Amino acid sequence: MTPEYRLHYAPDNASLIIRLALLELRAPFDTVLVDRASRAQDGAAYRRVNPVGRIPALETPQGPIFETAAILLWLADRHGALMPAADDPARGAALSWLFFLSNTLHAELRMLFYPEIYAGPGAGEQIRAPLTAGLQRHLSLLNRQAATDTGSFGSAHALALDLYLAPLLRWCALYPAGHTDWFDLQTYPALAELAARLEARDTVRAAAHAEGLGPRPFTAPRHAIPPIGSAT
Repeated sequence: MTPEYRLHYAPDNASLIIRLALLELRAPFDTVLVDRASRAQDGAAYRRVNPVGRIPALETPQGPIFETAAILLWLADRHGALMPAADDPARGAALSWLFFLSNTLHAELRMLFYPEIYAGPGAGEQIRAPLTAGLQRHLSLLNRQAATDTGSFGSAHALALDLYLAPLLRWCALYPAGHTDWFDLQTYPALAELAARLEARDTVRAAAHAEGLGPRPFTAPRHAIPPIGSAT
């Protein structure tokens, strides 16, 4: 079957979320490595696909799409899976949580991982404590949601939310190196259960193999050892 999508990716980057979604959809796709070691994301060739210069980007029959949540939502709507349909009463809540993951949790994790971009050189120590306190509050909120609302997290009806959240949990445990003592997945039992369920899926095992993430990428993460490319 001829692939209809091309995923521009780097191992263990946000493109992992889109890889998982494509695998869940059983949608044929090719991958194009964005070599972070040579800053390929800043090059003219990649900027023609994603003018923002972040990873991922997805080439589709209708043109390229960038931003993780936008790609997820577009794929879900096009394939009629992973998210409630537009006329489903659960749609509004699923959208709210999708954009909470994208605009709040993921965005604040980026600040934690790259403090110099947001607050200047040497700012990591100054912003780490308030950022991690906020992230702990966000994760506690998500844990309560996952434990009480079977219509969103942990639901086949809105699998896109789990596919976005699980890699974020992974990165909480790994980055920035030497400064992850604020996070313990077992503090959030509903999220830990969600992560363990995902790890049993053949799609997650396939993605973990492709990107060198190890056998338990969400519940016992280790730094990626990819066959090609660099995660950082």
